[in-house]
Amino acid sequence: MLINCVVYEDGTKLADIPVREIREHISLPGCFVWVALHDPTPEELDELQKEFGLHPLAVEDARHGHQRPKVEEYGPSLFVVLHLLESGGDHETVTRLGELNVFVGSNYVVSVRNRSERGFWDVRERCEREPELLRSGPGFVLYALMDAVVDRYFPIIDALEVELETIEQQIFTKGVARTSIRRLYELKQRLTLLKHAVAPLLEGAAKLHGGRVPQICAGSQEYFRDVVDHLGRINTSIDSIRDTIGTAIHVNLSMVTIEDGEVVKRLAAWASLFAVCTAFAGIWGMNFEHMPELKWRYGYATAIALIATTCCYLYYRFRKAGWL
Repeated sequence: MLINCVVYEDGTKLADIPVREIREHISLPGCFVWVALHDPTPEELDELQKEFGLHPLAVEDARHGHQRPKVEEYGPSLFVVLHLLESGGDHETVTRLGELNVFVGSNYVVSVRNRSERGFWDVRERCEREPELLRSGPGFVLYALMDAVVDRYFPIIDALEVELETIEQQIFTKGVARTSIRRLYELKQRLTLLKHAVAPLLEGAAKLHGGRVPQICAGSQEYFRDVVDHLGRINTSIDSIRDTIGTAIHVNLSMVTIEDGEVVKRLAAWASLFAVCTAFAGIWGMNFEHMPELKWRYGYATAIALIATTCCYLYYRFRKAGWL
């Protein structure tokens, strides 16, 4: 679906135009066209491919989706893939994974948003409020889109850290170890999703501010350096959270082992008590004819008292040792 198609001249919005008028505007000096699409049909992508001369491999990637974040050069143009992470509710940090594909040339920007409801109207408004920067051309638009996507990762990192702190506070609460392990693994899965969005993009974005920079981005190198810096901070936070999750999982597993050990000790203590009773009863229940206590008047009462005394003593010792 076509969201908008706008032509800019010398950093200022000129007009909204239909797709069929793109060619006559991109041929004008100082002009470039920014087209935004949301879940486009193959026909819409084919039409834009013809209008801008997009590379067929890049169009194929945008059509099929599910690409890893990357920055690729196709001659004088760029193709950038960004992952869009969205929350599905108050208790889910990351549940949906969308994708933003950006085609950038010397006189055009085509942004294709897939499987994501949150648009980039704020990015377009920001660019239009800064005509002196927008005068740099499509390179600045690419920076603004990348910056917006990366900035959306920061609240996710904050939410993951808050959730991890909540789980850590409950680690030593009795009876919640298994629940904590499940929550930690779920948290680790969401963190991995964010890691897969950030790490490849960090590598790709580094090409846009140092070394041989593509001509399209030559006037916006310092801005892309800022994006790389933000990605580096997020990547460091991800590694830190992942290490903490690993430690928390080990602690929880230790707590599960300790709790199981406590159960085993209680069972062993009760088994010892019953073993004493069974031993005494087994000895006096063998029915031999010549047993010393067999004809004794107080034999039964003495046997019961001896069993009870022994069991009470063992119970006292087990309680003192913390087994019961």
